[in-house]
Amino acid sequence: MPRQYDGAAVQLDEIDRQIIQLLNGNGRISFTDLAKEIKLSRVAVQSRVHSLVENGVIECFTAVVNPEKIGLHQSAFFNVEVEPKHLQKVAETLAKDPAVSSLYHMSGPSKLHMHGLFKDNEEMELFLKERLYPLPGIMSVDCQILLKRYKSRIGMKL
Repeated sequence: MPRQYDGAAVQLDEIDRQIIQLLNGNGRISFTDLAKEIKLSRVAVQSRVHSLVENGVIECFTAVVNPEKIGLHQSAFFNVEVEPKHLQKVAETLAKDPAVSSLYHMSGPSKLHMHGLFKDNEEMELFLKERLYPLPGIMSVDCQILLKRYKSRIGMKL
């Protein structure tokens, strides 16, 4: 079972790591099939998965969607410099925007690193003009268009 120590960190044993690795490969695997792979009872595996969720090790189960298959052909990364007093509000606003797929506060002078998905260049330009640039405190925006994806993080290495 995952064990908590130092207040927030969770210590994983080899069985927890195997469970996470199998779930990374197939998030829809049944507890029965997971138990067969791990060589534990279904109840024991189910208990461990629930514990991993409760302790925040597993944040959610989700489907990975290919954006191009649903008409989102323009992928771009943005470095957004924001006045420090506006940073939190800008981040909260952008985090709610459906075009924003990821958003991080990076080291440096109040930088937000953001990934966005758009139907085309026109939709991206509208996003910039109507939803990003008007936000209070925006100082600069650097945009880089994705040309080709070689690897995306799905799950993580333990």
